[in-house]
Order: sequence, then C-alpha cells, then structure tokens
Amino acid sequence: MTTDGLPDLRREPHPNPTPDAELERILANPVFGTVFTDHMFSLTWTEGRGWHSATLKPYGPLTLSPAAAVLHYAQEIFEGLKAYRHDDGSIGLFRAEANAHRLNISATRMAMPHLPETWFLESIRELIGVDGRWVPDQDEATLYLRPYMIASEAFLGVRPAKEYQYLLIASPAAAYFKGGPKPLTLWVSEEYNRAGPGGTGAAKAGGNYAASLLPQSEAIDHGCDQVIFLDAVEYKYVDELGGMNLFFAYENERVLYTPELGTILPGITRDAILTLAMEAGWEVRETKYSIERWRDDAASGLLTEAFACGTAAVITPVGTVKSRDGDFSISGGEAGKFTMQLRQTLLDIQYGRAEDTHGWVTKVA
Repeated sequence: MTTDGLPDLRREPHPNPTPDAELERILANPVFGTVFTDHMFSLTWTEGRGWHSATLKPYGPLTLSPAAAVLHYAQEIFEGLKAYRHDDGSIGLFRAEANAHRLNISATRMAMPHLPETWFLESIRELIGVDGRWVPDQDEATLYLRPYMIASEAFLGVRPAKEYQYLLIASPAAAYFKGGPKPLTLWVSEEYNRAGPGGTGAAKAGGNYAASLLPQSEAIDHGCDQVIFLDAVEYKYVDELGGMNLFFAYENERVLYTPELGTILPGITRDAILTLAMEAGWEVRETKYSIERWRDDAASGLLTEAFACGTAAVITPVGTVKSRDGDFSISGGEAGKFTMQLRQTLLDIQYGRAEDTHGWVTKVA
C-alpha cells in the first residue's frame, strides 16, 4: 500500500469509449444523471488493511452480495461537485477540498472510515484525466461528479461494516435553469422533519434524501417546486429545503440571515456565499429564523430578498411560499438584485472568468 499516492493504482482503459460523434450529440443537450462517462473509479477499505485496490476502470455495474450492509442498514454517504470548462479550455473544480473534508465529516457520523483527502482529489484527477472530453463547454453546463462510499461487507447485524467501497462516477449536466433562474415556489412541511438534534442532518447521507421524498411529493401536489423543512423540536424555525440551504436578505440594513448549522447540511455553496456577502459589505448572521418572521417581514417589505443555494442550482431566488396557513411572496415574487449579483460573482469564479482570490479553484486538466 502506498503512502503518498493512490494505493495499488490500476488503470483499465475502456476498450470501446464513446465515439466522438455520439459524445458530441450527448453534450449538445446533456441530461443530468442519466448518461455517464466512459470510466469510473473505485477504492476498497477492509478492516485490518485499510484502503487498497485503487482502480480506474470502465463504467459498469457493481457486484454486491444481497447481504451487503448498505442494502440493509443504509451505511452510505456521498458528495456532489462539478468540473467546469474554462474559456482557455482548461478544466477546474470549485472548492473540491471542502467536499473531501465534508465526506469525512459524514463518514464520522455514519461510523465509516475516513478517506485521505488527497486521495479524494487524486481520484477526480484520474477520472478527468481519461474523461475530460466529457466536460461540456456551453454556458453553465458542467460535468457533475458523484463521489460516494458504501458499506459492502456481506452480513446481517446492526454494527459498522468491516468493508467499504469508495466510488466516483460522472454525468454531464446542462444549465440547471434554461433561460436563467426562475424564482422558486416553496411548500412548508408541517408534518414531516428532515432531521432532528443529534440526528444525521449534518451528514450528506442518502437516508436524509430518502426521508425528503414524500414531503417533496406533497410540495409538488400543491404546485410547488421544493419543500421547506422546519425544526424538529418546535416546528417554528426554518431548517432547509430538501437539497438546498436558505438565505434571507434585508437590503436596508445590509444584513443577510441564514439558519445556523447543527441539523442542516453545511453547504459548500452556502459557505462561499457567507464569504462573498461579507466582502460585498453585508453583515452575515447565522441564527434561528422563524417561519413567522419570514411571513411578517415579507409582508412589511423589511425582507427584500430570499434565495436558496446548492451545488446543482448554484443560487436561485425564492419568490413565493405556500402553507396551510396561506401564501406569501417576497418582493412580488421576482428575483432580487443582490441574489443575482451573488450568483453571477460565484459563477464567474467557478468558470475562471474572475480572479480567484480565495484559492477556491483547482485546475485538474
């Protein structure tokens, strides 16, 4: 086992990679999460041996025992990040080190082994090294990267597994919003929780997303785009959406509020926004923010903008909130100026169009 690079690295090139003409057709209109690049990366951890058998190989099915622990006890975590095509043809990542660190935070909570953060980045370099041509060059199109870890030991019993697989796959994705971001309409869930104190809300674990599917369906039934979860103790304070963090902007005071960490996912886009907002002269407050305050301040005009953020959508304005207590809009349901300025600033950094003063961008090709 190596100590300075990927352990026992083996490269198995795809014998029949996607022809250029077919790839050109795919990238002309990429559909996120349905088509994947020619290769994938895998790495195995076993008790007493640690990480071993790093392999870059053709994308294909996994071989798992029907008794694999992930299928029965949900020991599974993942990350989501993007590779961006820059104007000079190079390929960059945005805050990939933060994704590597957060994967290990999730691993701690789910009783899984840590992956050396340098190996996380090297796995991406390996995949981009052979599949870099899959990174689109259209505006806001990207190659979405999905690193994940599963418990692969075959056994039945409630304990941490003794074998794990780390895997990395990639899928080209078009711009999240065709024609630009449109204000979201949100539904307040008053029956379901995403996570409670001491739970797994701060981990990026698949079970959290599975728990959001039913309330998300409820939101769609009410004509909404996304569901808002409230805190699990008082059902009073805003938590987050099914897959995005929330912000509330008070332009007159130049104060930006966002729910405090604890039961919510510490979003990497969220963290970048905190930095960019402060650099723009805004005060940032991470604190509890009640649904009642949101409604009242939107009605009075004190709240001038609200927006959600995440890797997929970047930043998107929130226009309307619906609940069993009635509906309300923020700034007439329109996208706010500060929201769109932040979004453009972030995109310019991600695509290499603006100076990266924070060291957020890592070139991988």
